[in-house]
Amino acid sequence: MASRRQKAISRSVQRALFRDPGTFKQNIIQCILAFFRIYYITLLRYEQELFRKLRTEVWRISEEDYMSSFLSDEKTVPLVSMGDLGFSGSTFFRTSNSAFLVKSVPRHFEHSFFREDLLRPYFDYMRTHPESLLVWITDYLYAPYRSIGSILRTSPGHHIIMENVLYGKAEDPNAEKWETYDLKPIDYFYPERDLVPDPLVSKDTLSRLADKFEDKIRLTRKNYEAVKRTLETDTAFLASADVVDYSLFLVRFPASSSPDNVGRKTQWRMGVTSADGKWKYRAVVLDFFWAKHTLHAQAMTGAVQAFNVIGRQGPMSITTTAKEYREKFLTMVDEMMEVHTQSPE
Repeated sequence: MASRRQKAISRSVQRALFRDPGTFKQNIIQCILAFFRIYYITLLRYEQELFRKLRTEVWRISEEDYMSSFLSDEKTVPLVSMGDLGFSGSTFFRTSNSAFLVKSVPRHFEHSFFREDLLRPYFDYMRTHPESLLVWITDYLYAPYRSIGSILRTSPGHHIIMENVLYGKAEDPNAEKWETYDLKPIDYFYPERDLVPDPLVSKDTLSRLADKFEDKIRLTRKNYEAVKRTLETDTAFLASADVVDYSLFLVRFPASSSPDNVGRKTQWRMGVTSADGKWKYRAVVLDFFWAKHTLHAQAMTGAVQAFNVIGRQGPMSITTTAKEYREKFLTMVDEMMEVHTQSPE
């Protein structure tokens, strides 16, 4: 059963999506009342029209289907807690139909970078690169007022809504055979795990900071060259924005499965069949909110560099350059791939 906190966050997100922006008026009384809230807080949609264009025009997500994903009956809450925390202390929810995920973005330097620096370039890039593997961010919600809950992080004040590449798993008879991997270059020392982990992050989460894919992604030459071009273009865009520390979220499931996907039928969202005919693969690039030029990142870089003089932990994900991180990321992906000259009969 959902806790009081989970229900409050879930209702806050739902009401933000269905609220008429014209009916919301900010005033001093509302500001004072909002400050004393611990769990339920008012959220608003940011750049609502921009995200609507991405959903409907680029990703071909039906507005009716999108909004219905956040509906609920009287006895249930609209979102289901994922029961885990991200490495930055993020909370995760999924819609009841598993089509979309809601992730809180508690770090100011991350949500302010996405909102003020990356959002418009992201919008322009996704419009001109519909096959991109950058995760589809379908909405951004923010709290217009400060509250005790947001200060204590019991009720996050910033959330992104994004696609769920595990959509269709629940209905698949082979659901127990699905595998997921959150992949980053493994030769980095990760200070968010090894030096200054967030106090809200569980030990289990920290232990899974970087997965390792022990097998090979077996692709035909055509599919290999296509995904290589896409990732080179996507990571060049991220490097131009000075972004590091992103990851490749890889999903594989039996080739006999044919799960549905939301929106545009891109190859890596439907599932690319392996060259040996055993698996299908889905993949997206996640967590591109850490920019090297932000004040926090610069401060952290100085701190961990000073630590590294003593600890000698080697290269770190947040002290590297965007260019170097991109090179290591592409090398990691390329080393996981195995090219076959023929498709299975």
